Amino acid sequence: MVKIDTIVGFLDRYLEIDSIKDSSWNGLQYQGTQEISTILFAADAGIETFNQAVALKANLIVVHHGIFWKTMDPRLIGALKKRVEVLWRHDISLYAAHLPLDRHRVVGNSAQLLKLLGARIRSEFCKIEGKSVGWIGEFNHAVPLKEIEKKLCRGLHTQCTVLPFGKRNVKTVAVVSGGGGRAFHEAVSAGVDLFLTGEIADLYHAAKDAGIHVLFGGHHATEILGVKALSALIRKKFKVKTMFIDIPTGL
Repeated sequence: MVKIDTIVGFLDRYLEIDSIKDSSWNGLQYQGTQEISTILFAADAGIETFNQAVALKANLIVVHHGIFWKTMDPRLIGALKKRVEVLWRHDISLYAAHLPLDRHRVVGNSAQLLKLLGARIRSEFCKIEGKSVGWIGEFNHAVPLKEIEKKLCRGLHTQCTVLPFGKRNVKTVAVVSGGGGRAFHEAVSAGVDLFLTGEIADLYHAAKDAGIHVLFGGHHATEILGVKALSALIRKKFKVKTMFIDIPTGL
């Protein structure tokens, strides 16, 4: 077993948890037992995730989307009370990493999407107050758009929506996971061949007129790779049992 403070301290440092302004209260959101033997990784926090942690006897849950946000009502009433009750009743800790996990160069969602596609990181992309949350990647050789779509659908178990308005083959791609549609114009300015994000945005005519491909892989689907990579890293480093569960949202 490993002490919760040891794992939390490592995650805080490795993910540089305070390196970017965020709407999420990143880091340890709920403290349970001090001794950690099994860690569950998932994209989203919620009672369904928490119940799976109970069934799998996990005593720490690590997620991308936690339960405490700076714009929400902090009172423990209603749905939030129900969520916290599950953690409290079973002495389970909850750790969340939102934008710090999106932007990490190794285990981050955007970096892992480029790795899945076989592209290397070239430069930063999609900055929030001077801090990037995405990356521009480049393939060694230009790749057909259909091949990229197939890799993404297969690797993320998702259905993609594609706006095929660019070059036949893709050499450069700007990636930002989740709801990154706002970064479209930055991708156009960067001169990339493909813009890849999660949530569908109304970019049809903008993409067509700019002559750029846009690929939407789904908010949830494009944000599972970070926690999966983090799970493997923690398992190797601390020799604890880790597992990843996927609860698809269809979004």
